[in-house]
Amino acid sequence: MPMDIELVPPTLALRDEVADCFADFAGTAVDGSGITDPSRTPRTDDELSEFIARRLAEEDPSTELADGWVHCTSRWIREPGTGQVLGFLAVRHQLTPFLLEVGGHIGYSVRPGARRRGVATAALAQGLEIAAALGIDPVLVTCDTDNTASRRTIEGAGGSLEDIRDGKRRYWIGDGERPVRR
Repeated sequence: MPMDIELVPPTLALRDEVADCFADFAGTAVDGSGITDPSRTPRTDDELSEFIARRLAEEDPSTELADGWVHCTSRWIREPGTGQVLGFLAVRHQLTPFLLEVGGHIGYSVRPGARRRGVATAALAQGLEIAAALGIDPVLVTCDTDNTASRRTIEGAGGSLEDIRDGKRRYWIGDGERPVRR
């Protein structure tokens, strides 16, 4: 059963909660967060402010992005009541060749201390709602071939396995026309 969660835009008001969440990952991959190097998470208020500003700017379609980047809706997964940040979700508005191969439209991660409680299931369901509101259909979601929990989450959300590429299982959710490789 999915856990009750809320998705909130990145905000400096949750600096302590997000710092605690990053610490729980202990330098491992933080998919869906916008962190490209998990050993270098934002630590100071200035670093976190800059990180948040970049995440929010990526959401705005008028923002010019560097080559290889796409507009993206970033959300922090939060537990109502406690306010604890449980993880991260990113809904990418388009697919680059790299995202089509291995990254997908939706990326997410749940902090180790909150896994196996239905957080990913609830976050993916809400991420699919965001994608639908953006007109994305079908949605590509990927996971590592050895990530059984994520595989089950994606399949439970209706994901249909297309194939496995570069160690990633590639699933499509939705009935729209799938993009083709170039």
